[in-house]
Amino acid sequence: MKRTCFSLVTSVAFAALLYGPSPALAQTAPPLGTAQSFAVLGGSTVTNTGSSTITGDFGVSPGSAYSGFPPGLVVSGAIHAADATAAAAQTSVTTAYNSLESQACTQDLTGQDLGGKTLTAGVYCFSTSAQLTGTLTLNAQGNAGAVFIFKIGSTLTTASGSSVVVINSGSVCNVFWQVGSSATLGTTTSFAGNILALSSITLNTGANVTARTLARNGAVTLDSNNVSVSSCAGGPVPTLPQWGVSFLAAGLLGLGYLRLRRRSVGAARTA
Repeated sequence: MKRTCFSLVTSVAFAALLYGPSPALAQTAPPLGTAQSFAVLGGSTVTNTGSSTITGDFGVSPGSAYSGFPPGLVVSGAIHAADATAAAAQTSVTTAYNSLESQACTQDLTGQDLGGKTLTAGVYCFSTSAQLTGTLTLNAQGNAGAVFIFKIGSTLTTASGSSVVVINSGSVCNVFWQVGSSATLGTTTSFAGNILALSSITLNTGANVTARTLARNGAVTLDSNNVSVSSCAGGPVPTLPQWGVSFLAAGLLGLGYLRLRRRSVGAARTA
């Protein structure tokens, strides 16, 4: 009887694997490779004013110049100026940038301010510039592996005091901003996600970033900011593919049937 029930569970689960929904085409977090440990990476130079704190690696490549450290601090990381590690990180950033750029849009938000919006996982596109005034809420809907991608044709600009908030089990590590030219964060902005800019990234006074600021060709300019990659040290949070969900559900269904069958057999024997 046990062998028969086990076979039934296996058969149901296998059938779900074969005939259940195929993996859905969805947004994918790109691997960051050597750049994974970097909180700040500039292409030409990195400059700092005031008491910025960088938690994670700090680097510049192919340029070699950086200034303002101290008074700026690099903690839980190292400084890489035009060395092999920084060069490899820039190669990884280029690969990740191209991966983001190639992904199909879920929704076109061109001309719309991100402030006041609540968005679920997806790929959001701007053919030109993107603006954030106020609060953008990213709702992961209970999925720790939810991925949010913003593809921006030219500039990304945030107004002073703006913020990006990730809720319902989401991870800032799975938020990506692919910027076609330069990103500028207004004073005291609280920003979440990985900024991958083709040109430069400027953080105005008191703007803070949880995740990464990665500039491919231009400068990263800091002014009394906190940039921390510590929560993303393990990389993007993986998500279970749809076939895995189907397989798991089928297995649980089979176990439920097994319990019911055992109760039925027990009742028949005592009748």
